[in-house]
Amino acid sequence: MSAFNMAAMAASAKVASRAAAQLTTVEKNALLNTIADAIEANSAVIIHANSKDIEAGQAKGLSDAMLDRLLLTEQGIKDISNAIREIVILTDPVGDIANLSLRPNGMQVGKMRIPLGVIAMIYESRPNVTAEAAALCIKSGNATILRGGSEAIHSNKAIADCIAEGLARAGLPETAVQVITTTDRAVVGEMITMPEYVDVIVPRGGKGLIERISRDARVPVIKHLDGICHVYIDSAADLAMAEEIAFNSKCHRYGVCNAMETLLVDQVVAAEILPRLQKRYATESVELRGCQQTRTILPNITAATDEDWDTEYLAPILSIRVVANIDEAMDHIHLHS
Repeated sequence: MSAFNMAAMAASAKVASRAAAQLTTVEKNALLNTIADAIEANSAVIIHANSKDIEAGQAKGLSDAMLDRLLLTEQGIKDISNAIREIVILTDPVGDIANLSLRPNGMQVGKMRIPLGVIAMIYESRPNVTAEAAALCIKSGNATILRGGSEAIHSNKAIADCIAEGLARAGLPETAVQVITTTDRAVVGEMITMPEYVDVIVPRGGKGLIERISRDARVPVIKHLDGICHVYIDSAADLAMAEEIAFNSKCHRYGVCNAMETLLVDQVVAAEILPRLQKRYATESVELRGCQQTRTILPNITAATDEDWDTEYLAPILSIRVVANIDEAMDHIHLHS
């Protein structure tokens, strides 16, 4: 049992969830705009807090990919506030009715969307998730408890202060959005075993985290596992466009979970497109690993192993396989994604 009072936090979130569920669309959108404004206004404070996390991460030897996920810049702060404003313009899901049917007795029966109550989210590295997860929960009329990774503790606290400022201005209890401010891992074990207070757990992170939450939780879990992103270049593709897509999807950012890790190329166009891509990837020092057929075209690259096809590199490394057709590409994706 940790010294941090997880039960008290969860209980207060449950009470606050009733207030969150009663907000009108206008009230929710005004609150989200206030939070977005507060984040932008406190950009320097957030960046200063983030610098402490970056320094600590470098001292711990975090990988470049992890540090990239962690870093917040002035543009990154603007991106966070813009993401919140994009949530503002989304249709309010609360009260939406679907699948109406007329029963023989004249009664109409359908499904109405309502808030879940208290959503607990556990995530790693990216401090922007703190703001975006809070905003999504507010928009859907839920209270939330957020537990970010210990490597982003200072950044998450700074963003949480901006959210609290917005809640206070709206006259809502600050317990509607709470960020766990301890790095003690024991609180996660407590939180996921409190079905009387927490209605659903959403873990976002590595495979180990997802497996632990799925195994130990007594609260319903919305989960995903690891995923390998693929790009397939078909024989009928516009190769100029394909080259740009294949380059951007790998080199735009290495440390994000939607970065390409495996490139599949139809054998009809492989000899034409792969040398072009090799030159592009060389400008970014991307290491290429290929199947036997790929290496007949690019003989100086490393041979790909079975493990490579199942690896989410999050780094400047790319696996390449030449396939006979789209069916073989799909078979590879189903097996390794």
